[in-house]
Amino acid sequence: MLQVVIIGSGNVAQHLIKAFLQSAHIQLVQAVARHPEQLSHLLPADQITSSFIDIKQADIYILSVTDSAIAQVSAQLPFTGRLVVHTSGSTGIEVLDNKNRRGVFYPLQTFSKNKDLDFSTVPLCLESEDVSDYTTLYTLATALSKSVYSISSKQRRALHVAAVFVNNFTNHMYFQGNKVCNEHNIPFEILQPLIQETAAKIKSLAPVQAQTGPAIRHDQQTINRHLEFITDRNQNAIYTLLTQSIQETT
Repeated sequence: MLQVVIIGSGNVAQHLIKAFLQSAHIQLVQAVARHPEQLSHLLPADQITSSFIDIKQADIYILSVTDSAIAQVSAQLPFTGRLVVHTSGSTGIEVLDNKNRRGVFYPLQTFSKNKDLDFSTVPLCLESEDVSDYTTLYTLATALSKSVYSISSKQRRALHVAAVFVNNFTNHMYFQGNKVCNEHNIPFEILQPLIQETAAKIKSLAPVQAQTGPAIRHDQQTINRHLEFITDRNQNAIYTLLTQSIQETT
């Protein structure tokens, strides 16, 4: 059974803690957090510490902290020669202090504290500097998920950019659509079947094949009507830019 210490208390850390507690193949030895009370609903007090001095022995130490804190936290760890990994999508493996063996354990998913998640469906992207360490990370990953990938730091940066497009930017489009609905007294849920079908289609079609709408049809009459209707300057600019981008793919 792999023994794990997790360092951090944010969204990703809390979801990992829940997943580790549910696995029969992983022992969560300890959690380290600057504010232990943020994890009190998940773990007993004696399993949480705010002091690096009190960190216990484990097979893997997972740094689930903000990207800007990874280097500092890894440098403060009071041991050497152990396997330390971070969970960042946009940070290279080299940011970790080289006094320990370095790796990456990146779960590619959007995390919200109050939204439960089936970790068996979460793609886990792994990287290490040593083959035996990769084997350890792979064992940990397959204890949680059915979807595990070997992804280099360079690939992971590209993947993170792609994820921002398909997740963060897409969600902002939901916000803009919701705003239009609210302004005209339309229930946003009327759009949910359309959202679900659009997402479902890319399981069987390439995105370029799944594209529909006035932009891909070069229906300038409809596009002009939409632009005349949209009075919000930001929405008008977004609509224009995305229309141009879609049309340039054909």
